[in-house]
Amino acid sequence: MEGVRGSLWEMVSQLLPHSHTSSAFKDLNVVAMLHYFWEQKQAQRGIVQSDSLVVYESAPAPSPPYICYVTLPGGSCFGNFQCCFTKAEARRDAARIALMNSVFNELPSRRITPEFISHSLEEAASTASGCINDASDPSTSIGAYCLMLESNIGKTMLEFQEIMTVFQLLHWNGTLKVFRERKCSRQEVITYYSQHALDEYTRSHMALDWMVREHENPGTISQELQVALRELGEARRAGRELRFYKEKKEILSLALCQAYSEEQEGGAGEARWAETDHGHVYTKDKEQSAREDGPVETEPSYVYSRDNDQGAGES
Repeated sequence: MEGVRGSLWEMVSQLLPHSHTSSAFKDLNVVAMLHYFWEQKQAQRGIVQSDSLVVYESAPAPSPPYICYVTLPGGSCFGNFQCCFTKAEARRDAARIALMNSVFNELPSRRITPEFISHSLEEAASTASGCINDASDPSTSIGAYCLMLESNIGKTMLEFQEIMTVFQLLHWNGTLKVFRERKCSRQEVITYYSQHALDEYTRSHMALDWMVREHENPGTISQELQVALRELGEARRAGRELRFYKEKKEILSLALCQAYSEEQEGGAGEARWAETDHGHVYTKDKEQSAREDGPVETEPSYVYSRDNDQGAGES
């Protein structure tokens, strides 16, 4: 914790060199501070990024309280956990959560080391009633977990979570089960998806899987979407990393939009679910939210083309 506090004070002194330490946080622009943090981090890696480092996205809502998500370079996502009555307030609250996690992630204890791997495997073996000796066998659950940890040694926990999110989605979508049925080894799957980021092509194929399930059992997407929205809301209010929950929501929303369009023979409007603190709202007509001055803010839209088998999602 002292390391986090020290890093925060260092950034405050650089952003506000003439501010007294006792009043620095009152004057602090957390949105600017979060951008500065990642700008410096990318510069240290020799990365020059022309597009927005940090992307803010306001959930569609006709009235307060408002919800805002912030996506960091690499894909980690956080949201405001307080009840916010303006979009600017929600954006600041989301930035505050993302900043705290970003700084905390830089501590030595948040980096994957041989000692961390050993402790994690012992904990996994005891929790799953497995055998620690299985860690050397990639065909076992503990062995696959060990392989993933060892292939990401030196990375931070946020970086590791970004990779884990892909496998969480593959498991949730049933893709890993298909790979097992096709006799693909866990090592092959881990090696492939550890090197390929989650993209719109993968999201579109997952959405197609859910459309097939919808044809077989009408109402499946809506039921699963309600679960995903509830999980997303609970995780956001708890201040947790949100990418897994948010990706599920967007994949299901994409599937629902396409299913609705097919029912309407081309569709006369866009169907979507909106998360609010009052519940979950289903609408057909997209309404562009008013933009505030500040960092880039995007609202996801979903399109799927059957001609090129390619999807387009949030920017």
